[in-house]
Amino acid sequence: MPTIKPSPPLDASHSQEFAGSLRVLTQNSVRGQAWLLKEADQSNVFNLARDNGIEESIARILVARGVTSEDVNTYLNPTLRHFMPDPEVLTDMDKAARRLSDAIIAGETIGVFGDYDVDGVTASSLLYLYLKEFGLNVEVYLPDRVGDGYGPSIGAFEALQARGANLIVTVDCGASAQEPIEAAGQLGIEVIVIDHHQMSSSPPERAVAVVNPNRRDDVSGLGNLSAVGVTFMLLVALNRTLRKKGFFEKRSEPDLKQWLDIVALGLICDVMQVTGLTRALIAQGLKVMDLQMQNSKGGNPGISALARRTGVKGKSSPYHLGFLIGPRINAAGRIGHADIAFQLLTTSDHDQRQKLAEQLHAMNADRQEIEKQVLSDAIGVIEAKARVPELIICAGLGWHPGVIGIVAGRLKERFDRPAIVIGLDETQDGSVIGKGSGRSITGVDLGAAISAAREEGILAAGGGHAMAAGLTIDGNKIEAFEAFITDYLRDEIATALLSRNMKIDDCIAPMAVTGAFANLIAEAGPFGPGNAEPIFMLEDVNVHYPKVVGEAHISCTLKSDGGDEVRAIAFRAVEEPLEEALKSGKRLHLVGRIKADEWRGGNAGQFQIMDAAYA
Repeated sequence: MPTIKPSPPLDASHSQEFAGSLRVLTQNSVRGQAWLLKEADQSNVFNLARDNGIEESIARILVARGVTSEDVNTYLNPTLRHFMPDPEVLTDMDKAARRLSDAIIAGETIGVFGDYDVDGVTASSLLYLYLKEFGLNVEVYLPDRVGDGYGPSIGAFEALQARGANLIVTVDCGASAQEPIEAAGQLGIEVIVIDHHQMSSSPPERAVAVVNPNRRDDVSGLGNLSAVGVTFMLLVALNRTLRKKGFFEKRSEPDLKQWLDIVALGLICDVMQVTGLTRALIAQGLKVMDLQMQNSKGGNPGISALARRTGVKGKSSPYHLGFLIGPRINAAGRIGHADIAFQLLTTSDHDQRQKLAEQLHAMNADRQEIEKQVLSDAIGVIEAKARVPELIICAGLGWHPGVIGIVAGRLKERFDRPAIVIGLDETQDGSVIGKGSGRSITGVDLGAAISAAREEGILAAGGGHAMAAGLTIDGNKIEAFEAFITDYLRDEIATALLSRNMKIDDCIAPMAVTGAFANLIAEAGPFGPGNAEPIFMLEDVNVHYPKVVGEAHISCTLKSDGGDEVRAIAFRAVEEPLEEALKSGKRLHLVGRIKADEWRGGNAGQFQIMDAAYA
């Protein structure tokens, strides 16, 4: 029987996701990736399992990731008590907390200017809910993606001032808004910026405070927080500042833990590295979501209403927030208005909440249809080229700006390349303006490249972070932009593509794919970028009954020579090399994740296939 013959181990000490060494299992999967087995010292595995009362299979995963007996408890149960730093390690946090606490005590009207994506909506909702605890008048302005575009404008500031707000907090934007904030200052408007996007220039001088862990002079080490995470840190600082001023002597102090599910939603959907404080916030947020789903006190009823509408079952997970709830929250800002999602997260009206959840669910279905067409058009543009370029840039007239980010993500997954998608529109004077969105691969800092292109004058606007970025460009500059950014990222992309690999936690038999084992793995979560979900290999199996399910998935049954079998699914595999392999009738080695089969229930497990190699 043909088997994979491992090569000598490779040093892997540089990785944050595992420790020790890697062993090459294959260098040529159907997706063109090498498979590397994480190796763990067996004596360390045994000792960790014995000393901490955990299953040896889980201990092996932890040891391979460098987890020791000293930190196993904080890894398996990441708490805010352990990971939460003093919020004032963030530059300007003291200034922001001082000015906002004064406004709360004085009962001022406070304006909140947010963004239209999940991180912006959750950050705006979080700040709004906190301020409303004190009975304040809070005016919120969420921009329209098409009409307003990204970031604050003097028009938006004037609109908030007209509603009585002379103190405005921008969340998930504003760090580069020099001109609007300068103009606001001249109108007597004070602005506090809460952001997380990369900054290539100095903070706006007129701002009261610019709290951004990614500003150049910030040494907090919290650059892995999205805007909702930074906003949560602001609330921690506000509670402490108000406490010191005696504000809570005659009133209750807000319990910030009740909003952690909102924080987790924004962090997951903005694809933050699931490490340190971010991982702790997500872990505790999922617990709060579980309480709300069980109709207990705490948690956001809007999130649970949407979760129930999407059919969420079982224990709350990053998958539920990132792939079921998040896209529906995003749908509002993509093809409608983000205010619909904001209202869902902040309304106290049960009936209204159910209507909004239904509306967002329907909007997401519409978004999927629009996305499907744009994706098809974009793939056609790429396949018309002689070869797939190292950096994918494609543009199309009339492509909806609300789906270009999702399409860029799909192209990145399909071609394993950074991808930028630009929707073009003609203006009244006949010129063409493009709105673009990009998604990157590990090791390629797309946000820095977009910022560099803006500084060169190629882009009218642009910025973001390493894995995602947005831009605005004159249509006649797309060719110059493509040349500039391809040259800027050439070395990073070459290095990243050469090091493409799939890191495997363990080789298992089909009989190990059970609901119980899946639940055991989940206990070691939450997982995500920087703390990848465990991946397993099934060696030398036969694929039976492969068929297309949904629009682009392949379901099948996997059988070993010993008669063991397990149900499996490969998501978005149609018209991909993986579909050809699964339907080839040949024996395969497969890698993937283990999940509980929620549809069959009991102890049923499901193997989610990610890649294949011919045996």
